[in-house]
Amino acid sequence: MGEQVAVKPWGDSQGIRIPENVLEKLNIGISDILQIEIENDAIVLRKTMKHKTFEERVAEYGGEVSVCDFEWGEPAGREML
Repeated sequence: MGEQVAVKPWGDSQGIRIPENVLEKLNIGISDILQIEIENDAIVLRKTMKHKTFEERVAEYGGEVSVCDFEWGEPAGREML
């Protein structure tokens, strides 16, 4: 059987604290976004995206900057002054 947590007041809502060992097992950290769903009378949290650090973003950068033209459509007001 898994760990138990209590529902506690948190502002105008309620919340639970997720134990650190659970977060570590799932590689969930501060600022990660979780999707909450209800499935078969259970609350299911799924990790949707992980916030990348500056260092991670730099490591992924390939050194190329792409520039493209954007079609803005016909003028709709006084843009062409």
